Amino acid sequence: MNTVFDVLAETIRVLIGDDHRIVREGLKQILADAPDVQVVAEAQTGDEVLATVRALGGLDGLDLVLLDIAMPGLDGLDVLQTIKREHPLLPVLMLSTYPEKQYAVRCIRLGACGYLNKSADPDDMLYAVRKAAGGGVFLTQATAEALAAAVGNATAQAGPETLSHREHQVYRLLTQGQTVSEIGAQLGLAPNTVSTYRARVLEKTGTKNDVELALYAERHRAKP
Repeated sequence: MNTVFDVLAETIRVLIGDDHRIVREGLKQILADAPDVQVVAEAQTGDEVLATVRALGGLDGLDLVLLDIAMPGLDGLDVLQTIKREHPLLPVLMLSTYPEKQYAVRCIRLGACGYLNKSADPDDMLYAVRKAAGGGVFLTQATAEALAAAVGNATAQAGPETLSHREHQVYRLLTQGQTVSEIGAQLGLAPNTVSTYRARVLEKTGTKNDVELALYAERHRAKP
C-alpha cells in the first residue's frame, strides 16, 4: 500500500466526472479526508466534464480531472482526448470498473496520467491523486505489466489494444449486447458507419459474428 507522498504547496483542486451519483459521493468522501485535496466541481456526462473544464479555465481552476471511462454521450476516452488537446498540461486520472489489462494501456497512450480501478483502496486513491496532480504518472503493478506486455509483444496474437479508438468503442458496445442502431445513437454515427466499424472489429479480432466476439472479449478479460 502506498502511504508516502510529496507534500504539495497548494490545495489540489479536483473535478470528478462520473455518471453515477453514488460513485461521485463515495469519491468525494474519500477525498474529503485529505486536507490537501478539494473537490471543486463534479459532472455526470462527458459533455458536462468538458463544459466544466472550459468554464474553469483548465489549469487556472483545476489541478486534476478524475474521469470515469463509461459515461453517457461522449465516453471517457473521447473526453480525455479533447482535454489533452485543449489543455495538454491538465492531468487526467482515469477511473473504471474494468480491469487494468483491458483499458489501462489505451488510456496511458491517449495521455492519461494513470488508471485506477474503482475498487482501489482509499489510500491508493489519494496517493494516485497526489502523484498525478504533482506531475507524475500513477501505475499499479497490473498497469505496468500491461504496458510492458504491449511494448514487448508487438508481434503477439492481436488483442483489443490493437483496435483504433473508434473501433474499440464499437467493440465495447457490441460486447455489451447493443445493436448497431443503438451504438449509432450513442456515438452519433450513422448505422452504416457503425456497420463498417463492426466489420473492421470482426476482421481484426478474427471473429465471424457478435457471439464469437463476445466470447473473444471474455477470453481477453480472463487473460492472466
